[in-house]
Amino acid sequence: MLEPRSATRPAVLVAEDLVMHFAGRRSMADALRRRPAAPVQAVAGVSFQVSPGEVLAIVGESGCGKTTTANLLMGLLTPTAGRVVLDGRPVGGRSRAELASMRREMQMIFQDPYESLNPRMRIADVVAEPLRVHHVATSPADEAERVARALTRAGLAPAEVYLHRYPFELSGGQRQRVVVASALALEPRVLIADEPVSMLDVSIRAEILNLLRGLATEQGIAVVMITHDLSTVAAYADRIAVMYLGRIVETGHARRILADPQHPYTRALLSVVPVPDPSARRRPQVLAGETPDPARVPSGCRFHTRCPVAIERCRTIDPALVTVGDDHAAACLLVTPSGAPGVPPAARRG
Repeated sequence: MLEPRSATRPAVLVAEDLVMHFAGRRSMADALRRRPAAPVQAVAGVSFQVSPGEVLAIVGESGCGKTTTANLLMGLLTPTAGRVVLDGRPVGGRSRAELASMRREMQMIFQDPYESLNPRMRIADVVAEPLRVHHVATSPADEAERVARALTRAGLAPAEVYLHRYPFELSGGQRQRVVVASALALEPRVLIADEPVSMLDVSIRAEILNLLRGLATEQGIAVVMITHDLSTVAAYADRIAVMYLGRIVETGHARRILADPQHPYTRALLSVVPVPDPSARRRPQVLAGETPDPARVPSGCRFHTRCPVAIERCRTIDPALVTVGDDHAAACLLVTPSGAPGVPPAARRG
């Protein structure tokens, strides 16, 4: 079991009230009435922090703002409001040279290992490319040593076996390890992993997740893992942040959220997670309707249009995150600060 986050470890990465709006498309009604298009609210006030050696999983349905949040963390997008702080330094407002220097400390692992690798480059050159871009290696021998060390850290050992191969000569899992090695070559303090196993066979997903967990535990790297599948991160994350329609609706220690989810959306996600013990299975909660259009966010609680336990107040009041226990918070009107939700037990069991 993973131990709770230590309060003595300072955060290396902090997101403070991140907001990201994109220009929306005008509907026919808007055009006829000469109204401007409503902005798409991709991220709406997201805050969290990650400490060295910690794995934070950001979980939610497709379109909830997870990947946009990852791009904001990397400085690939400029937030509409809020800021990202890396080791005490704001990421925004930096020159290109300063941002490049900061990116040495924060690397991203993309979803598709097939698209992430240049098929015409040998593995040695793929892993060496970030070293060359950032002018890190002091000599060809130093570069070769760094490449071999990164491949070994990523689980491709002995490195000599892979150096002269091309991506098409590797399996999907090996390709993803090469992507990880390329990120590790710069010896970053933070890894942002955007759906790192969704394109891989089920049989090798655990290998990559174990690799990321090991990088955090053994080498002190802070890992932010983006995923739509709560079951894939349950055994690997220290903390979980559940996103819905651009907001974090529940966050806390992974064990606490899995054992006692407080938000109805989190309970719905957990209700469909397979468990080995038939007696411990929850009744699946199939949410009604589709996720609302982020350009037309419902008033009140964003989840009330699909929530199985919504009350009238949910239509008008947008709840903030409420602390319900040690390192555990949920944004729901039916949750009290004591941690005892005001919904019937039957509704909680789902």
